[in-house]
Amino acid sequence: MVESGAFLPLDERAAAVLDMNFIRENPDVVREAIRGKNEKADVDALLALDGERRRLVAEAEAKRAEQNRASKEIAEKKKARQDATAQVEAMRALGQEIKALQDKLREVEEALWQAQIRVPNIPAKDVQPGRDAADNVVVRSWGEPRKLPFEAKAHWDLGKALDIFDFDRASRISGSHFALFKGAGARMERALINFMLDLHMTEHGFKEIWPPSLVNRETMFGTGQLPKLEEDMYRLRDDDLFMIPTAEVPVTNLHAGETLRAEDLPIFYAAYTPCFRREAGSFGRETRGLLRVHQFDKVEMVKFVRPETSWDEHESLTRCAETVLQKLDLPYRVMRLCTGELSFAAAKCYDLEVWSPGVGRWLEVSSCSNFLDFQARRANIRFRDTDGKVKFVHTLNGSGVAMARTILAIVENYQQADGSVVVPPVLRSYMGGLERIGGGA
Repeated sequence: MVESGAFLPLDERAAAVLDMNFIRENPDVVREAIRGKNEKADVDALLALDGERRRLVAEAEAKRAEQNRASKEIAEKKKARQDATAQVEAMRALGQEIKALQDKLREVEEALWQAQIRVPNIPAKDVQPGRDAADNVVVRSWGEPRKLPFEAKAHWDLGKALDIFDFDRASRISGSHFALFKGAGARMERALINFMLDLHMTEHGFKEIWPPSLVNRETMFGTGQLPKLEEDMYRLRDDDLFMIPTAEVPVTNLHAGETLRAEDLPIFYAAYTPCFRREAGSFGRETRGLLRVHQFDKVEMVKFVRPETSWDEHESLTRCAETVLQKLDLPYRVMRLCTGELSFAAAKCYDLEVWSPGVGRWLEVSSCSNFLDFQARRANIRFRDTDGKVKFVHTLNGSGVAMARTILAIVENYQQADGSVVVPPVLRSYMGGLERIGGGA
C-alpha cells in the first residue's frame, strides 16, 4: 500500500512537512518536541538521510556537468572528422552512473519523506512539559459545579428511566460503544446541533458548511491524521476512503492546493457532522453510556488566518466554544494541554471540560487547537500577501461543541429529585417549548 503523502510530487514534498532548514538548525528543539509528544521519529536518521540526499544531488550534478563537457568534446571531434569512439563509450558509462545515482536518490528521498512525515509540530513556547492529563493546567473556570440536594444519578440510569437513551438496542444494532437516542433525547440532540450552528453563524461570524463524511487518504494526510492514526480510523478498504473522526478533516481541506488572496482572510467555517472513531483499547467504566462512543455528533469550527493573527484567533476561537457552555449554563474549566497531551499536529490546545455530577468527573467536550502552518504545509494551503509574496496560512479548529458528552452533562446537571430533567432555557425554542423531560411533562 502506498504510504500517506506519497501522492505528492517529489518537488512539492519539501514544503509539505516541517521545514528541513529548521530541523537542520534546531535538531535539539525537534528532538524535544518528539520526546514531549511521546512520538517516535528519529532525528539522527532523518539528518543522515538529508545529508545523503544532498551528497547524491551534488554528485549527480557534477556528473551531469561532466557529461555536458564530454558531449561538446564528442561533437567537436565529429565535426573535425576525428575518432570519438573512446569518448562515446566513456559518456555511455557516465550515463549509467548518473542513472544509478538517480535511482539511489529516489530511494533516499522516499526514505527521507517517510521520516519527515513522522515529525510532529513543535509545541508553542508557553505549552508546559508533561506526560499526561495530570500535567495539564487550569487556565480559568466558569460557574460552580452544582451541589444537588439529592444523590446524583448517572446519565445511563436517568436516560433509561426516561426512555431517551437505549444502549442495549444500539449494541444489538451496531455493537458495543454505540448510542441510540429516543424521543426527547433525540430531539435534544437535534436541538443542540441547531442551537450551536445558529450561534456560530449569527454571533460569531462563521459560514456554515455541510461536508462529506467520507474522505480520501490525501485529505486525512492533510490535517495530520495519517500516517500516525490510521489504525484508529474506520476505513472502507475497497475504496480507500475514511469515515471522518471530525469535521476538521474535510473542512480544513476545502482549500487544499489553493492560493488564497490576502483579502480573503480570515475565513471562518462551522460544520455539523457525525464523527467516527474506533477508540481502540478503550474499555470499562471509562466507556460506559455516552462517555466514549464510536459515533457521535459534533459542531466544528475551522479558521484560516494570517500568521501574525493566529494566536489572537486561537483565544477568540476558544471563547466561541465557551459561549456555548455558558448559554447552556454548564459549569466548565479551560485546560491548557501539556506537551504529552498535544495532538501530533497541534502547536497549542485548550480543552474545555464540563462537570458531570452523575459520573463525578470533569469531561472534555471541546478541544481548540492552533496548528500554525503545519496543516497548511501538508495540504498546500497558501495565500498571496499584500506584498506579493506567497505564504502558508495558519489553520485552527475547535469543537463548538461535541456531543454526546454535552447531552450527558445536560441530563446530569439538570436532573431533578423526581428523576425528571429540566430542558435548558436556550434549547426550549428548538424543542417545541418543552421545559422538562419526564415528571409529568
